[in-house]
Amino acid sequence: MIRHLVLFKLNEGVGRDDPRVAAGVKAFQELGGLIPELEFWECAWNISERPIAYDFAINSAVADRAALQRYLEHPAHQAGVAQWREFATWVVADYEF
Repeated sequence: MIRHLVLFKLNEGVGRDDPRVAAGVKAFQELGGLIPELEFWECAWNISERPIAYDFAINSAVADRAALQRYLEHPAHQAGVAQWREFATWVVADYEF
């Protein structure tokens, strides 16, 4: 299994109430039911107010590297990424467990 973690930081001046952000969150919330390779899927706003904290997180799992690649290339994933590119930056970690 591979864990796929993504942490998002909203760009300066962009708030959670921005309509683009709301649409991006909705797109990611729906991914778990749209992409068959996802064996585990959760996403949520960070509750920490620490200055180093990111704003939004995705925690997911897929069977193997081939499944991860299919997930990354899936049109629904690509559409969500395109939305988030407009208002956030992110970091990713993929590891076997």
